[in-house]
Amino acid sequence: DLTTGPCPVEGRRLVLGNNDVRIGYVVTGPESSGPSPLYRNAIGDECVYVESGAGTVESVFGVVPYRTGDYVVIPRATTHRWVPTEESRLYPIEANSHIHPPKRYLSRFGQLLEHAPYSERDLHGPEEPLLAEGVDVEVLVKHRTSAGIVGTRMTYATHPFDVVGWDGCLYPYTFNIEDYMPITGKVHQPPPVHQVFEGWNFVVCNFVPRKVDYHELAVPVPYYHSNVDSDEVMFYVGGDYEARKGSGINIGSISVHPGGHAHGPQPAAIEASLGAEYFDELAVMVDTFRPLELGEAARACEDPAYAWTWAGGLAGPD
Repeated sequence: DLTTGPCPVEGRRLVLGNNDVRIGYVVTGPESSGPSPLYRNAIGDECVYVESGAGTVESVFGVVPYRTGDYVVIPRATTHRWVPTEESRLYPIEANSHIHPPKRYLSRFGQLLEHAPYSERDLHGPEEPLLAEGVDVEVLVKHRTSAGIVGTRMTYATHPFDVVGWDGCLYPYTFNIEDYMPITGKVHQPPPVHQVFEGWNFVVCNFVPRKVDYHELAVPVPYYHSNVDSDEVMFYVGGDYEARKGSGINIGSISVHPGGHAHGPQPAAIEASLGAEYFDELAVMVDTFRPLELGEAARACEDPAYAWTWAGGLAGPD
């Protein structure tokens, strides 16, 4: 368990990060806790996975409702605030770049292709502007300086939501993990088939309930691999994750496997998976192409026994 502040923005705690992306976690208060402050991330786009909860995100573009299983994608420098209608468990992925669908899913005209695991109809943006009035309105701005990431509170003469309309194709939107159409095959498919989004030097993937490998000799759980190009972060959010049964992984766990460290299923999981036709699992994965550092939140809730589940029965340090 990780204790956080109730604010969806100021209550975030850093789990992992590097110079390309920061991964956090926050548990908001209920509706009575009120909204977050008006907030703008001037460093990069944010992709916030909603582990559970519901509410809305209000922005200069209008209102976007969110619910359990949504990815909420908010473009860089968008003034917005979170308004939970119930306790919400949020997994913010903050980039130093833009976050967008993988290029291989897109035509040269920018349309999602037919082989992509989701389509434009699955992306839900604001429907109309949100009009608000006010004077001397404070906005929290996250930005970069030579000293690193800082926050500045700016006061605007009029309310940022005092907007009568907008035009263009850059705006916040949601995509729900239930709308992801998994790509399967006769033999085990590599991780890129699970990709949802990408940013500079990282990708976001999800593992969803799906039919698994149907070759008569297939081994459905993943093979051992070393991620020679990336660090791998798994957030286990639902179902029953087959590959790591018996390792201490539970719903809500986050694991990080550094690049070059061989990892794969628990020994018993391989035999147990033979003949399986369906996996009921739900996980969000972030692979980063530069090494990650542990944040203070990761250090606060580390399970010291986990690393020793790879030790072939050897006991960990006392």
